[in-house]
Amino acid sequence: MGDVKELLRLLGEIDDSLASCMRCGMCQAVCPVYAETGLEAHVARGKIALLEGLSHEALKDPQAVMDRLDMCLLCGSCAAGCPSGVKVLDIFLKAKAFLAGYLGLPPAQKAILRGLLAHRKVFDSVMTVASKLQGLVTKPANEVIGSSCAVFGGMLGGRHFMPLADTAFHKTDAAKGLAAAPGQPTVAFFYGCMVDRMFPRIGEAVMKVLAHHGAGAFVPDTQVCCGIPALSAGDLQTFEKLVKENIAVFADQPFDVLITPCATCTSTIKKIWPEMCDGLPGSTRAAVKELAAKTMDVSEFMVKKLGVAASAAPSQDARTKVTVHDPCHLKKSLGIFAEPRAVIAANPGMEIVEMATPDACCGCGGSFTLKHYDIAGRIGKRKRDDVVSTNASVVAAGCPACLLQISDMLSKSGDAVAVMHPVEIYAQALDEGRPGTGGNTP
Repeated sequence: MGDVKELLRLLGEIDDSLASCMRCGMCQAVCPVYAETGLEAHVARGKIALLEGLSHEALKDPQAVMDRLDMCLLCGSCAAGCPSGVKVLDIFLKAKAFLAGYLGLPPAQKAILRGLLAHRKVFDSVMTVASKLQGLVTKPANEVIGSSCAVFGGMLGGRHFMPLADTAFHKTDAAKGLAAAPGQPTVAFFYGCMVDRMFPRIGEAVMKVLAHHGAGAFVPDTQVCCGIPALSAGDLQTFEKLVKENIAVFADQPFDVLITPCATCTSTIKKIWPEMCDGLPGSTRAAVKELAAKTMDVSEFMVKKLGVAASAAPSQDARTKVTVHDPCHLKKSLGIFAEPRAVIAANPGMEIVEMATPDACCGCGGSFTLKHYDIAGRIGKRKRDDVVSTNASVVAAGCPACLLQISDMLSKSGDAVAVMHPVEIYAQALDEGRPGTGGNTP
């Protein structure tokens, strides 16, 4: 345990933010966790009330408050619809960091975050070994989706998940730098942990698109996790370490834009890094803000910088129906939802069929699905039903975590619906040599 006076002082730093919540209950109407549990302590308004009580010493149980904060997907639905403009995610992330500093991290969590995630070479070695041995404890589950399930029970029992790739993206031939054609931009490619280890095909699709349009690419294999898993657990120490390592990799490099195919990474780098880096040196904070200003989602980059647009001449043949899930961190945090659809529609063989609630949370929330799989599964089942009701044969989402969650829900239900990233769908058209893929082809 840390110093309780220091905890109260730190909580006092966010007191003004807590006071800006006027308890209107709008967050209650949009919170996916509250929709499942019906508990006031699980909605943003209730969590803020608990934090206020703790900061004013009306409550004496920091662990209970931390447990309530953990019952959050960090989807941003509450913040997006808050009439008072309360920065709910910033409040929760800072509060979790304060509480974790006081309570200490649980041993298992500390081992994973500080012993594994914080050390790139160790993480790489462990993931490489795990990819080789996973066949001993898993078996194929759904051929269309490419999912697996556990042979035995345990933590993975009942889940259908995407297996680790045999070869990480950063070790493939695709992950090589590209020289820009005259007049074309050069990007830094932040591919993220899940693309690297579970969805290298997404990274390969990004590189194919960049090469097709003559864009240059800087693809460092020394980049590390964006840090959101650590920060979500309240581990500010590991988060800051990862931010500093990434800044050392990307700062002062000659590129125009940093792109990522992961909605969570994009939102973290663009919005959370600048907000949560007060403890870093001034030069690092300046570099963080500069990098954040240059960061774009890959679909946004393709539309706004490469000129990719919906095909003016859809295929005359029967087109594949695809429905689109809007990741919370992409639409609610960054306001990006038209661009992924334009990228998909640039493939003339695709027909977009909208589901009823495309921006409803899928229920993943990173570590939330590991801690609270029953609730995550119930939320995910609603998304699965939304997808299947469209009769689409493909569901697209610009976030690997969402792809993982949706794959689980569809696979367990035996649905033959492929799960893809929008950039994969566009790259597929390039593979097939289809006309009408749009853009500034050199």
